[in-house]
Amino acid sequence: MSIIRTTIEDLLLFEPRVFEDARGHFFEAYNQSVFEEAGIRYRFIQDNQSHSVYGVIRGLHYQLNPNAQCKLVRVLQGRILDVAVDVRKHSPTYGKVFSVELSAENKKQLLIPHGFAHGFSVLSATATVLYKCDAFYHKESEGGIIYNDADLAIDWQIPEGKQLLSEKDLALPGFKDALNNF
Repeated sequence: MSIIRTTIEDLLLFEPRVFEDARGHFFEAYNQSVFEEAGIRYRFIQDNQSHSVYGVIRGLHYQLNPNAQCKLVRVLQGRILDVAVDVRKHSPTYGKVFSVELSAENKKQLLIPHGFAHGFSVLSATATVLYKCDAFYHKESEGGIIYNDADLAIDWQIPEGKQLLSEKDLALPGFKDALNNF
């Protein structure tokens, strides 16, 4: 498995080694010892899965301390634009956005550590997303940022009028007004 450092410290992209033949393919999606050898010490305790249609934008979400979550995100079917925003106030990349296409075809995974807001948009007809978390969901710790915050200027790659968001996500505050204890 290749570990690729992104332009934002601690935000990592993983590319598995894929073995393909006439029968199909095989790859190791997660191996704790590979992560530990690379100095990555998260203990994943919960898996979440979502299925969405084209145009869905989920996020930007995070959980506040002490219930912050690290997420390891991958796509089982379809393709998404996965987005992470550094919300760590003392980070040199505070407020910076990183996005990458994750798909069933490219099999890449994004590790989103504590102190990042996360979201994604669905670029294919449908997409099934799986992510591992190192902390349980804790409703009282929910935080978030509105998807169309002018300061972040995220290009979700979904045309206006085709975007599908939940009422909850449409009510999130802007980046400057979001709850943040990182």
